[in-house]
Amino acid sequence: MAGPDSYDSCMGTRELEGIAGPLYALPYGDFVAARTAAAKDVGTVDLTAAEQRALAADVRALPKPSVAAWAVNMLAAHSPEILRELAGLGTSMQAAQDALDAADLRRLAQERRQLLAGAVKTAQALAAEQGRAISAAVATEVEQTLRAATADRGAAAAVQSGWLLRALSADGVDVVDLAGAVAVPGSHAPAVTGTGAARKTATVRGAEPGATVRGTEAAATVRGTEPASRTAPDGTGGGKSPEQPRLRAVGKARGTPTPSAVERARAGLEAAEEAAAEADGEARRAAAELAEATAETTRFADEARDLKRRLDAAETGLKGARKRAELAAALAQQTARAADRERRKEVLARERVLRLGNTPEE
Repeated sequence: MAGPDSYDSCMGTRELEGIAGPLYALPYGDFVAARTAAAKDVGTVDLTAAEQRALAADVRALPKPSVAAWAVNMLAAHSPEILRELAGLGTSMQAAQDALDAADLRRLAQERRQLLAGAVKTAQALAAEQGRAISAAVATEVEQTLRAATADRGAAAAVQSGWLLRALSADGVDVVDLAGAVAVPGSHAPAVTGTGAARKTATVRGAEPGATVRGTEAAATVRGTEPASRTAPDGTGGGKSPEQPRLRAVGKARGTPTPSAVERARAGLEAAEEAAAEADGEARRAAAELAEATAETTRFADEARDLKRRLDAAETGLKGARKRAELAAALAQQTARAADRERRKEVLARERVLRLGNTPEE
């Protein structure tokens, strides 16, 4: 990317955002050509000549995303409500963990598994519609990225920006590393609703004004995902967005002593143990499927080898039969000619006998 001195005003940055937004919502194979064309079209932008040159350089420097990041960008462009729901769920899980509510953590973890599975299927369908089917390995990276968005606010903002460049991952302990993860870090993401819709510069999709994606900072506050400790004006402890009425941040009431670090760690351990147990179960199911598939592969391989042996034997027999048929045909032709000669001799002998019989003896 270009250096910090590329622009002398906010106008250039807004123009870069307006160009980058549609580019990252394009089909995967169209990105490079569209980026080149966009850099050439910078001359029509209402900027000074120096700013136009700097903007063109920054447009040309926009990186092409990985396939997994592109698939997530397709969600941001075409199904942003899925990403908002995941971000809201992540905030609810954090609130439940802070409140040491193990039951709510289990419920929210189950809900997250369902949402992630549905989101990955939607990403696969969108990618296919855009002409790029994604492999199982890429789908796994998409799921890891969306899971990271539920664990870290900065990751949620990066995912919702639609400018993601690489897959993200979260270990549940450290903040998600966002260095080099977003095409235009430190700025507001464009509200892109599709490749054919009008696009305009706005804040991160579903984020409060001022939310940005900066390096590794968790700087975005997602609408509908306010911390549970924020109370409503009536003191009832609101904080849920009308956009996501079913995602309620589960937290402690005002005035409740802050849980100790040990208690929070224990709650996190319980959630981690449950997640690990579920992962073990999935691993066992996958191992069973692998064993079944391996056995089936072995069976078909044995059957294929047996069929090949039988085919080889049949081909050998066919060659022998053809050779015998050729010999038999030659012999039949030869014997037919011999038989014809003998019949002619027979006719001549009969005619001679008749002549002799009709001739009087002297």
